[in-house]
Amino acid sequence: MPPADRIHIDEVLPPGTPGSQAGKLAQESELARFLAKWLDNWLRIPGTNFKIGLDPILALFPGVGSTVASGGGLIILVEAVRSGVSLPVLIRMGGNMLVNTFFDYIPLGGPVVSAFFKSNMRNLRLLQSWQAGHQQAVRKSTFRVFIFVGLLVVFLIAMLIGLFTFYVWLLRETGLVE
Repeated sequence: MPPADRIHIDEVLPPGTPGSQAGKLAQESELARFLAKWLDNWLRIPGTNFKIGLDPILALFPGVGSTVASGGGLIILVEAVRSGVSLPVLIRMGGNMLVNTFFDYIPLGGPVVSAFFKSNMRNLRLLQSWQAGHQQAVRKSTFRVFIFVGLLVVFLIAMLIGLFTFYVWLLRETGLVE
């Protein structure tokens, strides 16, 4: 009879067993859940169901607050790497963090937008869906986000080219440029 603390290669371990992958993922997911809650949903605004976290509050302190909040979000991203999340999903999660950090650096209005964007909760939902075995659905939604962002970039470039062309035409019509 083998000792109780030894694990054999073919042995199936129930969730929560020390050394089991499911137990590790549950602990990692708990840390990500804790951080997402404190950064995005820590405090309920009285009289509403809307919650804000430390992220928009810290963003009121330019530079330092945003950096601290982004560090917490980075831990959620590391948890996703440990869980084996695919590269496109990691890029999407990193994009959520970048958008949130960008908002945080806009004076006064940025933290308000950040309170609604909730990048850490978005990333937590992606991580939890991945860990729950819905990898195909997460990949599909990530692909849709990339398509949307790609079309948005193409639209913005086309708009800039159109505005530049109009500007050149306007300058030629007024005689300022030949």
